[in-house]
Amino acid sequence: MNRRILLAIPLLAAFACGGDKKAGGADSGTTAAASTTSGADLTGAGATFPYPIYSKWFSDYATKAGVKINYQSIGSGGGIRQLTEGTVDFGASDAPMTDAELAKAKGPILHFPTVLGAVVITYNLTGIDKALKLSGDAVAHIFAGKITKWNDSRIASLNPGVKLPAKDILVVHRSDGSGTTYIFSDFLSAVSTAWAAAPGKGKELSWPVGIGAKGNEGVAGQVKQTEGAIGYTELAYAKQNHLATAAIANQAGEYVEPSIESATAAAAGISSKLPPTTDFRISIVNAPGAGAYPITSFTWLLIPKTIPSAKKQKQLTDFLRWYLTQGESSAASLDYAPLPQSLIATLTARIDSIAAGTAP
Repeated sequence: MNRRILLAIPLLAAFACGGDKKAGGADSGTTAAASTTSGADLTGAGATFPYPIYSKWFSDYATKAGVKINYQSIGSGGGIRQLTEGTVDFGASDAPMTDAELAKAKGPILHFPTVLGAVVITYNLTGIDKALKLSGDAVAHIFAGKITKWNDSRIASLNPGVKLPAKDILVVHRSDGSGTTYIFSDFLSAVSTAWAAAPGKGKELSWPVGIGAKGNEGVAGQVKQTEGAIGYTELAYAKQNHLATAAIANQAGEYVEPSIESATAAAAGISSKLPPTTDFRISIVNAPGAGAYPITSFTWLLIPKTIPSAKKQKQLTDFLRWYLTQGESSAASLDYAPLPQSLIATLTARIDSIAAGTAP
């Protein structure tokens, strides 16, 4: 499947699954769920961050197993909402569900990490040929509206010899409930005490400045068409839109560009903190270690521990085994880092705990 088409036409989330995705965002809710389930064996909704890899997986799995999986790329907040309301069979999120969100669900929800991805800082500046260097503090000041010009000394000092324009900075952020926003704000909260105090960390924020755009594709599109803009998006969206990405200072003080290798290094740096089998909700932003890109995260499938339909329980658990044993090999081709092998073994064993029946 052509990756340019996947990202140029983001509303084709149901293409690989034989559905017809209607326009809608994180608040499209039950109506969107009902309108896109025709012909699907399983339905899911959520994060746009992993949409390129999920679209390929669902297409490949439909070809292999004949199981059609309809996935709405509507944002992590919308995915959690639809899963909680019971209008989809599974959710997807780049932000792990909070204890409060889990308490609202109809039954226990299991977090299955799928791949590692990088959230990148994208910008549109004509004539800048190499990646700009940005510290976490500088990024926080830009998105807080405290740095408003590209030639501000706090940017210029990090990029000696680069002729920065005296141009206004236009901040572009997500307008929908977004796991990408959660990852980005998790990083900013880790590196900036001022940001941690306000606006803080979450899927939705009260942004101090800027304009909103829906989905990773919306942010990438807005940055691409606006000279002087800066935004944050998943790596694959930046690459497919030919956007410049910044090298970000990591915990060790290195300026690291986003890549599969630097995302993998971040996972390696945090490996000693990987959670026990009871919970896989963990942040790996600002990870220690050489070469670690600091805005890296797992993304998760959200799977009910008890599935009412025995047929769907088998279809979903069979898919989970497939992505862990075969789907991971596709990650690098779409700019994601595959899971560590040790984690794959643990997750594969965990699938056996998903049962058919009525949730307690």
